[in-house]
Amino acid sequence: MAAELSKAWELFESGDSQGSMRVLRSAADRLPPAEMAPLVAELAKGAGFEDLAEASTALTARPGEAERLYAYGYACIERGIDAVAVPALREALRLVQARPAVPVRTGLFRRKPKSQPARQLGLRRVLLELVSALEGCERHTEALAVLREHDARLGDWPDRYLTVYNALMCGQILLAREVYEALPAPEGVWVGPGQRVGRMLERAAALPPVDEQDLRGWHYVLTGGLLTTLSPHGFDQGMSGRWAYLQDDFGHCRYGLERLLAVLAATDRRPASVGLLADRGSRALGLAAAQLLGVPTAPYQPGTPGVLVVAYDLNECDPAVVAQLHERADDELLFEHATCWTDPPAVTADVSTLLGQIVSAPWEPGLQFDEDGGPQEAEPDQRSAEELAEAILAAAPTAPEGDGRTPPDAEDTLMAFATRAANRPATGPRDRIRSAGPVRSSRFA
Repeated sequence: MAAELSKAWELFESGDSQGSMRVLRSAADRLPPAEMAPLVAELAKGAGFEDLAEASTALTARPGEAERLYAYGYACIERGIDAVAVPALREALRLVQARPAVPVRTGLFRRKPKSQPARQLGLRRVLLELVSALEGCERHTEALAVLREHDARLGDWPDRYLTVYNALMCGQILLAREVYEALPAPEGVWVGPGQRVGRMLERAAALPPVDEQDLRGWHYVLTGGLLTTLSPHGFDQGMSGRWAYLQDDFGHCRYGLERLLAVLAATDRRPASVGLLADRGSRALGLAAAQLLGVPTAPYQPGTPGVLVVAYDLNECDPAVVAQLHERADDELLFEHATCWTDPPAVTADVSTLLGQIVSAPWEPGLQFDEDGGPQEAEPDQRSAEELAEAILAAAPTAPEGDGRTPPDAEDTLMAFATRAANRPATGPRDRIRSAGPVRSSRFA
């Protein structure tokens, strides 16, 4: 038994199921699926996932069958453990490919050989499920390679649409455009996804990203949103402009609003009002934004002409209200200060201050340092949204100090980009884009 699998069993037996699954996720590609399956079955039973427990037990009993590997991989995806699904589906695909072709019988009666299952698992079905698992792990380069290898067996929708999507997510714009332009018009459920990648390609043509580290450029291509700041820490150490963790402060909130105002001026956008969201952080930031803009505020109502909707973190907002922001009028803008890039919100904002994995708002309990440099837990700020807005307005607009190794993020560079992007404003539904795209960043496990 591999050391990783032994460790996963030890963690499970000690009562740490989450730790056990973390080990399995990280080691899945190095462990035979059938050897992992007994532990996955136990974890699934503990979580109440009967479908996964059944599929895992079936695979353990007969590990060499493509159908059982496929069912196990499918159940893993359904339960959110795509990394564990990948090796099982790869093996299922290999077994299906290795099957001899079934002879075609002629004559009045055509019967299947007794050895052929009544409904044999098809290569395309396994292939698309493997691509789904790889996408769930953001392994787009591998997904694209699998799709290209089997291109002759693919259909147009969704098969070659997936080629377009994964090519975009790993930075291959030319290939994505070539395949997209050869596709027939989508129908049914594929109309929306087809239009989504079409808009991505249009934005890529209008403002081509400089390279695979151009975070602002790729964020715009994939989401249609404008990112106003880049993290000044660890750019060349795996972060590429994103934050892993940020203890936010009032000065940075004010700095984000100042950059928002500069973008609005550069793009000739003049909001008529600010739409306030109900959570305390968003309301505080919205009140401060309205003061700086000199416009009135009101609780957000969908379809309000010329409204600027302000959110601190959309993941902390009422999901029902966020859903109403999925489709917005041409003159309706959504601003989000702290956008989570590892768990993107249900809708994408038109303007975001930063991309972070974990952001602690200034009014939340967080880590501070005493006079001697020692860490200590800060108490939450219990002030009202109105008082927090005053604190934001009173703060000096300052960006966090960096490590000195990050490329400069000058305001004139942002303004030039915003001006060019204004010629092709975001349209259509603001879909959640789950992937980080071509710009990779390190993340907490």
